[in-house]
Amino acid sequence: VCGLWIEPIQGEAGVYVPQEGYLKAAEELCKKHRVLLMMDEIQTGIARTGKMLASDHEGVRPDVLILGKALSGGVFPISLVLADDEIMLVIKPGEHGSTFGGNPLASVVVVAALQVIKDEKLAENAERLGIVFRNRMNAFMKKSKMIKLVRGKGLLNAIVINDTPESDTAWNICLKFAENGLLAKPTHGNIIRLAPPLVITEEQIHECCDIIEKCVGV
Repeated sequence: VCGLWIEPIQGEAGVYVPQEGYLKAAEELCKKHRVLLMMDEIQTGIARTGKMLASDHEGVRPDVLILGKALSGGVFPISLVLADDEIMLVIKPGEHGSTFGGNPLASVVVVAALQVIKDEKLAENAERLGIVFRNRMNAFMKKSKMIKLVRGKGLLNAIVINDTPESDTAWNICLKFAENGLLAKPTHGNIIRLAPPLVITEEQIHECCDIIEKCVGV
């Protein structure tokens, strides 16, 4: 085994949050056996989970970090791979190329987007409003037979519908959401993923919850 490649929170699988201590234990095992710890934070990174990186929740520093999408605030397509020189310089000049690598415009956009996230405290906003959302949904879950589970971190959350993964229930509920002004995406037949803009307000979070409760019903 030369490397362990993981998402700190599984996004497409349905927003599966590992138990506390899992990432730290993985890091320690990798260090013990000289295995590279590689983290894909394309979905979880850049303030989405309430920290700049999801791995920051446990103070984990991966050997290789992959970022994308949110890096530019949605303004410009960009992704990147970060690693220390000990790893990155294994690739010698001329051994690897990239048609659009090192794009100067994309780099400037990223710097500006990261500054906005820092100045406007969007990670802190995600942390606080994620708690508001999950508290509201957990309270609703006690009254609704349709919701089986609510999970997530920051503003990356999922609602598990009380149906089978093979069903189209989550998709149909998302269509109802859209008709009422809320966009969400099913990841499986019975899981709805919600990842609102980091600039969302508490008032808007409650408006989203109102729509969810109206469409899902009790």
